[in-house]
Amino acid sequence: MSAPVTPAKDQQKRWAEVISDPLLSELPYKVETNRRGQLILSPHSASHSDTQGDIIALLQKHANGGRVRPEFPIVTAKGTKVADVVWCTLERREEMEETGDPPTLAPEVCIEVMSASNDWTEMDEKRSLYRDAGAEEVWIVTEEGAVRFFADEERDTSEVIPNVPGHL
Repeated sequence: MSAPVTPAKDQQKRWAEVISDPLLSELPYKVETNRRGQLILSPHSASHSDTQGDIIALLQKHANGGRVRPEFPIVTAKGTKVADVVWCTLERREEMEETGDPPTLAPEVCIEVMSASNDWTEMDEKRSLYRDAGAEEVWIVTEEGAVRFFADEERDTSEVIPNVPGHL
């Protein structure tokens, strides 16, 4: 007798279909899904990519003992979301692998970069979804380069990676 299919398993199955579709892999957009498995496409600008690179460099300089990864998919209660950048310890990554691919457990830190194609309502929702999936902190980087740190509420600095400056 097979195990019952859960909504998370459905999302993981849908994501496997998405990433195996050769037409979707050619799109110049960030691809996510909503809670029904429908595709959400977000165009990226070169400056968005530059900011992701700046965050990765910042984390590599200030965060010890973890991994930095771009464009990381996470199954949430409202579909598979793709954090612009994440940081996680090796122990957390092993835990995440046990939940499937993409994982239903979020990395310790999930980071989103604001752009003209999104707003604070969307960022607040993603922040909540990542926290519900287990992220200790969610960082939002504004178009001006300010890094805003959130856990249960906004913080002045990161408690997970305390040496990270609040501006790129």
